[in-house]
Amino acid sequence: MKKGILFERQVGKVSQEEQIEIERTLDKLRHYLLKDGGNCEFVDFQNGIVEVRLLGACATCPSSDFTLTASIEQRLLDTLPYIKGVKQVF
Repeated sequence: MKKGILFERQVGKVSQEEQIEIERTLDKLRHYLLKDGGNCEFVDFQNGIVEVRLLGACATCPSSDFTLTASIEQRLLDTLPYIKGVKQVF
């Protein structure tokens, strides 16, 4: 997915504003992931849970659980009050 491009369809129950906020927050982390050959993709948002897909080196990295919880989830929880957690999808 290209940076700054919104999904043509609205996923889950996410509003366009929430989707933009989630994407902007992920964009702030993306350069750290890219530096190590990885990336992440916003997939969906339902019932307070953000679904992300880890890509590249992050998809197979033994530390991907740590990346998901300590980096991605923590940043989203700290930044967006309506986020309850993050789930990795494949």
